[in-house]
Amino acid sequence: MEIKLLIFPTGFKLITQILPIAVEEIGEPDCLMIEPFEIKTNLTLEPWLLEYTTQNKFPIHSDKIFTIADPNPKLKQKYENILKGDNE
Repeated sequence: MEIKLLIFPTGFKLITQILPIAVEEIGEPDCLMIEPFEIKTNLTLEPWLLEYTTQNKFPIHSDKIFTIADPNPKLKQKYENILKGDNE
């Protein structure tokens, strides 16, 4: 599973594991974000929608994403440490 930086047209940024998903009908989401974290301005990571749901997988339409990029090594390591339970 790949870890990617997602940037939305509004400038909102997430780091997440992302998988393409098969679309059975036109209009269905074609990507699955797993464990998405919002990237704050000071490069801290905050679980996305944590205050509203315990869900950690979110289908999304790829056309809602402005661009997908590889996160820099420091940001990727920070994300991986959080997923492992090591918040250092």
